[in-house]
Amino acid sequence: MMGFLYDTSLAGFIILTLLLGSAAAWSTGRACALTWRPLPVLIWFAFLLSVVVRFLGFALYGGTLLSIQHWLVAFVWLAGVALVGWRVTRTAQMTSQYRWLYEKTSPFGWRLRPGADDSIVN
Repeated sequence: MMGFLYDTSLAGFIILTLLLGSAAAWSTGRACALTWRPLPVLIWFAFLLSVVVRFLGFALYGGTLLSIQHWLVAFVWLAGVALVGWRVTRTAQMTSQYRWLYEKTSPFGWRLRPGADDSIVN
């Protein structure tokens, strides 16, 4: 049975893309943030990861290898998870390594501490 999100097997989609792929994407985003790599590098790694996930779906579950629609679903999901992992890790980095300058406002952001000199940042 073919769905909009998955090829032949819903279980295969859940296992490969949503569970294993998401774990790999989160780790990729975290690794890119820890090594201070920019976002275009993260997007490239998410692209490669989505190609691998699509190949595994083809090899293990008999899905269509060259389906743009299903690859795009996997890429958007994995890039989103990788981006969230990158941003959460980058926020933790900025607020722990530069704690005198920044404070955490959410899991995804930080701001200049009150009383911190703005000329240091610029």
